[in-house]
Amino acid sequence: MDLRIFTEPQQGASYDTLLTVAKATEDLGFDAFYRSDHYVRMGSGDGLPGPTDAWITLAGLARETKRIRLGTLMTAGTFRLPGVLAIQVAQVDQMSGGRVELGLGAGWFEEEHKAYGIPFPKEKFGRLEEQLAIVTGLWETEVGDTFNYDGTYYQLTDSPALPKPAQAKVPILIGGHGAVRTPRLAAQYADEFNIPFASIEDSEKQFGRVRDAAVAAGRAPDDLVYSNALAVCVGKNDAEVARRAAAIGREVEDLRANGLAGSPDEVVDKIGRYAAIGASRIYLQVLDLDDLEHLELISSQVQSQLGARETEDRM
Repeated sequence: MDLRIFTEPQQGASYDTLLTVAKATEDLGFDAFYRSDHYVRMGSGDGLPGPTDAWITLAGLARETKRIRLGTLMTAGTFRLPGVLAIQVAQVDQMSGGRVELGLGAGWFEEEHKAYGIPFPKEKFGRLEEQLAIVTGLWETEVGDTFNYDGTYYQLTDSPALPKPAQAKVPILIGGHGAVRTPRLAAQYADEFNIPFASIEDSEKQFGRVRDAAVAAGRAPDDLVYSNALAVCVGKNDAEVARRAAAIGREVEDLRANGLAGSPDEVVDKIGRYAAIGASRIYLQVLDLDDLEHLELISSQVQSQLGARETEDRM
C-alpha cells in the first residue's frame, strides 16, 4: 500500500510551508506529495496568506526534492487551456527528472471562478474529455510532427507539440463519484482511478464500475491503479486524536466514520479494509500543515506496520 501526502493549501499555506511538508514527506519515506488546485478557501478560516498556484508550487518542489512523486488532486480543467497545461506539466516533469503525475478534473467550485474572473462554463465534462485528448495527444506526437485537433470547445492547428515530458508516459489520474461518464473516461485515459472521501462500500462499487468500463474499452482492469483520498487524524491515544481533530475543526467520530482516524492500529486496520476491495494507494489528506509530528507518527507507526504486513504476506 502506497501512502501519499495530500495537502489543501487554499485553506491557508505559504510556499515555504508546503516546501517544509514536502521535504518531510520525502524524509519520512512517503511515496508522493500532492496538492489540491483551488484559489479560494472552503469553510471556516481566513485562508491566509492567500492562494498558491498548484503548478508553480510543484515547479518549485521539483527542484527542491529528489525522490517523491509530485502531482495534483485534481487540476481544475477550467483554470487552464489544455495546450498551455501540456506545456506546464511537461516542463515541471523535466524539472523534477520525471516525477510528475497529472490529476485532471472538470472543475466545480464556482465561487473561486467568480473571485478571480475565471470563466465557469456550463458544460464542463465535455471540455474535460477534449482536454484529456489534447494533453495526451500533444505528448504522444513524435518530435518533428505536428498535432491538430478540431473539437467542440478547442481547436489546435499545426502545433509543434513541444516540449515533451521527461517520462515516456506521465501518469494520468481521473477520479470522482460519477456512475457512467467518469468510469468511461478513466477507462480511456487514466493510469489511476481515484475516489475521494468515499466509504469502503461506495469505493468498491465505483472501482467495479471502472473495471467494467475498462473491459468494455478492451483494456485489462488491472492496468489501472485504484486509490482513495481520505482525511487522516492519527494519535497515540484518544486525547491526541481529539486534539488533532479539534485543530482542523472536525469531530472525531465523523473522522473515524468517513476518514482514517484513531490509533495507529485502528488506522492500519481500516486501510487494510480498503486494500481488500482493491485500493493499492491512499492519499492522506493532511489539513494541519504545521503538525509535522503527525506525519512522523504516521510514518513510524502506520506506514511501518503496513510494510511489515506486506512482507509477511509475501513470505
